[in-house]
Amino acid sequence: MVKDYIGLAELLRQVREGVESLFPDRLWVRAEVASVQVKAGGHCYVDLCQNEGGRSIAKAKAVIWRSRYPVLAAYFREASGGGLEPGMEILVRVYLSYSELYGMTLSIEEIEPLYTIGAAELQRRHTIQTLESEGMMDAQKRLSLPSLPRRLAVISAANAAGYGDFCRHLEGNDCGFAFSVTLFEAVMQGSDAPASISDALARAESAGGRFDAVLIIRGGGSALDLSCFDDYGLCLAIASCGVPVLTAIGHERDYHVADMVAFSHVKTPTALADFFIDIMSAEDQQLGAFAQRLRLAFSARLAREEAALELLHSRIRSADPRSILSRGYSLVADSSGHVLKSASSLRPGDGIRVLFADGTVNAKVV
Repeated sequence: MVKDYIGLAELLRQVREGVESLFPDRLWVRAEVASVQVKAGGHCYVDLCQNEGGRSIAKAKAVIWRSRYPVLAAYFREASGGGLEPGMEILVRVYLSYSELYGMTLSIEEIEPLYTIGAAELQRRHTIQTLESEGMMDAQKRLSLPSLPRRLAVISAANAAGYGDFCRHLEGNDCGFAFSVTLFEAVMQGSDAPASISDALARAESAGGRFDAVLIIRGGGSALDLSCFDDYGLCLAIASCGVPVLTAIGHERDYHVADMVAFSHVKTPTALADFFIDIMSAEDQQLGAFAQRLRLAFSARLAREEAALELLHSRIRSADPRSILSRGYSLVADSSGHVLKSASSLRPGDGIRVLFADGTVNAKVV
């Protein structure tokens, strides 16, 4: 029977003492947020991970205790423009502890928001450089919209305010233009957004020519909320789409790689509605001008034809024998009524008829 053993509690006590000995001070740790959950008690639980080559190489559970969470959350949001989100790279100052009952815990005491912002900017630059090297930055610009683009596929969240603004503005246009709008729902922020939007884009494109354009709509947000629109996979999907893609995903301060590779972009959903209304209005005005030119050309042609017809009538009237007789001339016919063209056809004693404007006189040649 084995004699040299220790109890589980003793083993874990030694682990705790080892952890406390090896890591007596706070450490700055770089990691990716896998999930975030704020419990009813006020503690914020964060699952951290580190990935390499597309696979996870480390995972740990961390917590921001309720005594610090409100302060840290407010500071991070004010500095970065958003809260902690899955997929976000963060730099945190942690205290490492170990409990015989609950295992190892990383207690987050500080967060450096500038690191997270910098990581997003690096992703943006990498996306641009990769797309440029692949020759995909201007692929959408080589496409063209039809003259009357009215069949629109919209990628957005169904309950998004921006989507509602777009639909109301489009449907309420003063000219009464009719548009067909089909919604393809997608997640519009966070780590799931790039794959979700790319999938919606593929579904819209696979509709087989049903749509004149695909619109990606999200009515603004923080820089971190919108960082998914710098994702390489999403931007490549936009650039590769065979249908013109237009974006309206931010406000004046926002300009993302998705905007760069799109066929065209505007800042707000209502501006995107105006884009299509203006195209229809320009075509309507052009058709109106063409109709006016057609009416003027028809009127001018009709006037010319009427003048030519009147001239022809005048010539016919002037050639009428009655018109000639009214000017003092007369016609001579034989007794059968045939008009005589030469005196040589007559002989003495032949009966003739002399036609005047006001009557006929019978006579004989002497």
